[in-house]
This record gives sequence, C-alpha cells and structure tokens, in this order.
Amino acid sequence: MITLTGKVAAVTGGFGNLGMAVALAATAAGARIALLGRSAPPPASQLPPALADALLLGGVDVASFDAARPAFATIAQRFGGLDILVNAAGAFRWQTLADGDLAGWDALYTANLKTAVVASKAALPHLRQRGGRIINVGAGAAAKATAGLGPYAAAKAGVAKFTESLAVELKDEGITVNAVLPSIIDTPANRADLPQSDFSRWVTPAALADVILFLASDAARAVTGALLPVAGRA
Repeated sequence: MITLTGKVAAVTGGFGNLGMAVALAATAAGARIALLGRSAPPPASQLPPALADALLLGGVDVASFDAARPAFATIAQRFGGLDILVNAAGAFRWQTLADGDLAGWDALYTANLKTAVVASKAALPHLRQRGGRIINVGAGAAAKATAGLGPYAAAKAGVAKFTESLAVELKDEGITVNAVLPSIIDTPANRADLPQSDFSRWVTPAALADVILFLASDAARAVTGALLPVAGRA
C-alpha cells in the first residue's frame, strides 16, 4: 500500500478531473494537499469531504513565474515545506496546420509545457530543502501523432524531453523527475468530443492518479527520468 504520510503535495490544474483525482488519492495516502488553478476554486459545498483541509489557490496562472513563485511560497509557509509537485495543468485542441490558427500552437505550448517548466522552477527551492518528487503529465500522442494532433503532440513531446533533462539536472539532489504518458483520459469533455468511442477502454483519472502516487512515493525512489505509458486498453 502506498503511503504519503507527512508529505506535502502541490497539484497544478488542481480543479480539473485529473487534479481532483490526484488530490483525493494523495489525501487518502496521508498527504496534505494544495491545489492550484487559473479559475476560481470550487465552493466548499462541491468539494469531496476528504479535501476539506486542502489549500485551494485559485486565479494562479502557473505559466507566469511572477504568479507561480508566491503561490508556492504560500504553500510552503502553510504546510512547512513541499515534497511533491504534480504538473497536471494542460489543455487539448484538435487542429490541422492547413485549417488551424497559429495561435493554437502558442496556446498549447503554454498550457502543456510552459506551465510544467514554470511551476517546477517556482517549486524547486522548496523541493530542494526536503528532497522530493516532480511528476509531469505528458501524453502517449507525443510518441506517435496523427493528423490534427500536431500542436498538442509537439507540446507534450516537449514535456517528455523536459522531464528527461530535469531528471539528470536534479539526480544528485535527491529529487526525482518522471512523467506519465496517458492515452485518452475518461473525462466528460473527452466523452462529449468522442461520443462513439468505447469509454471502457480509456484510462480513468483515478487509475492515472494511482500511477502518479506510485511515482510520488518512496517505492519509486530509484526511478527518475522515466516516461511511463498509461494507456489502459486504448
């Protein structure tokens, strides 16, 4: 059984389906949780009771270092430090090069790669004080893209290479850096976009959260620089 007792975890994209799943799983494993998101946090009445003590930081653009740095300072001050960073912030858009707009490339780069880079840099001073874990959310599409996935896959490929590079940079500091590479995550938005699909073949947020928790735990202390496919049956 994975335990994170005494650990402090921060999750970017924390108000989304995956962020909430990670928060619930980490809380159940004994961690204290901070959730960061660009939007306003959900009202307390809509939160699962297990997250009653979570720190919710809304209105934080983690693609901006000026916004991310004070947010992570607040987390460290509230909980006495930081042990785990899960970079779950991201976005998806299907567009071809011929018919899509170039702004879409910038938007997906910012949402998927820049957020991971900026959040990691902002969290790093706190992680260095205690050792720690960084887990990035990449995508299986980064390895093999199809038409319409160019901007998304390119950004997620950047996440993969960022993960490998940072793992080498930090390997002598007791900080591991890994990434999960999901296929299609079973969310309401993805079901609406792909209504003819067999949803049972997709990866649920809870299943992906379990893999993230493994990488955040002492059981994965010897794993760094890994790009771990989490494809379900897709």
